[in-house]
Amino acid sequence: MPRSSRLRFSVGRDWHREALRTNLWLVPAVEVSAAIGLFVTTYAIDRAVYRSGSELPSWVISGSADAARQILTALAAAVITVVGVVFSIMIVTLTLASTQFGPRMLRNFIRDRGTQLTLGTFVATFVYAMLALVAIGPGPHGDFVPHVSITVTLALVVVDIAVLIYFIHHIATSIQLPNVIAAIARDLSRAIAHEGTYGGPHARALPQMGPSVSEIERRMNEAGGIVLAPASGYLQHIHHQTLVRIAAKSHAAVRLHHRPGHFIVQGQPLATVWPAEMADDVARGLRRAHVAGPSRTLSQDVAFAVDQLVEIAIRALSPAVNDTFTALTCIDWLGESLTRVPPHWQPQRVHRDSHGFIRVITVHIGYGRLIERAFDKVRQAGRGMPAVLIRQLEVLTRLMYDAPGDRRRDALLAQAAMIHRAALESVPEAADRADTTAAYERVLATDDRVAAGPKSTRGRQPANRAVTEA
Repeated sequence: MPRSSRLRFSVGRDWHREALRTNLWLVPAVEVSAAIGLFVTTYAIDRAVYRSGSELPSWVISGSADAARQILTALAAAVITVVGVVFSIMIVTLTLASTQFGPRMLRNFIRDRGTQLTLGTFVATFVYAMLALVAIGPGPHGDFVPHVSITVTLALVVVDIAVLIYFIHHIATSIQLPNVIAAIARDLSRAIAHEGTYGGPHARALPQMGPSVSEIERRMNEAGGIVLAPASGYLQHIHHQTLVRIAAKSHAAVRLHHRPGHFIVQGQPLATVWPAEMADDVARGLRRAHVAGPSRTLSQDVAFAVDQLVEIAIRALSPAVNDTFTALTCIDWLGESLTRVPPHWQPQRVHRDSHGFIRVITVHIGYGRLIERAFDKVRQAGRGMPAVLIRQLEVLTRLMYDAPGDRRRDALLAQAAMIHRAALESVPEAADRADTTAAYERVLATDDRVAAGPKSTRGRQPANRAVTEA
């Protein structure tokens, strides 16, 4: 399979994986199905032993039908009670997360595998115990008691105890703010790496046929057909390959007006098609190629993880919370993630068919816009706070060493200049303003060093860089 085809398949697969992961029913449903399959196996063993009258091993629980019913009833009641406790812990966790981190953080906790596995394990044990309880009944050789199934039920209860201890530890650690911030930063790093795969040096070059991008856009502006959005919501995913096939079948080119993460409004322009007479055919296909929903996701939306970290930071800087150290942690992780943007990072904007004709022109977020989203709102919320402004300047200094090209460094310098002006305007203490100015001058000095020095100096921190402790 060609590399580009594998990448497109991976994008679609990642979207479906993300959609399936962000729910609380899939993993429990799989575990319940596994429990039913396990019971079918142990029930068949119990039936075979019952018919043959064979002796069971000493470690298998034996006893009368009444004793088996009492054991299974007690176990099932205990397990379903613990399930209620797990649900209560989950609700409390989600409530705390919504209050402390913001409502958009709930999605991160719902998609947590530890929570889903815990819930599924207890529900599966309950289902298994109920099936074993129902299996007890009269038979031609006396009461049938599924001794093996009862023994397995006890083993599952022991597993449940271990899972419960793990769940309490997992919740206690996962709700800690530094761990939440670090987890979001890991998601951001993965999204940056995935989004930039298309523009890497090893990307497969397709043949180029037909009009250029500028020519197609000119024709669209003059005589293009408009496709309207069929529904309102956040654009969550675009199946580019599906859209390329639809456009190629209609011998048309499509220019999308929105990227994943944008909010689209029903009846507003969604795309432009050239030739215009193909707009109706493409409009029917766009419904299959676009996924919209009530919330944003990480699929194809790099800025979403940036916005999550920024949201935590500005909530921490609000007068009601006033948690400067949380904001500094967010700034540090934002900087760490942005250093992972590779030099060749360039999300694909033009999608061609197998013959090399341009079929889809998309909207993507560039490096400069990522920097703006990562720094603007935090700078605005941190006006008058020297610790926040200096930490942002320190992060910009680190980013300078991983910013090849004048355009990237210009974006960083623009942010540094705005932070410096904000400090001069809002910080009342002269000593604090001097510290901010010194941090700003280190940004300028680093830019000069990177621009003039050999490439081997990139990626190294300046030896005399001062470390600000806030």
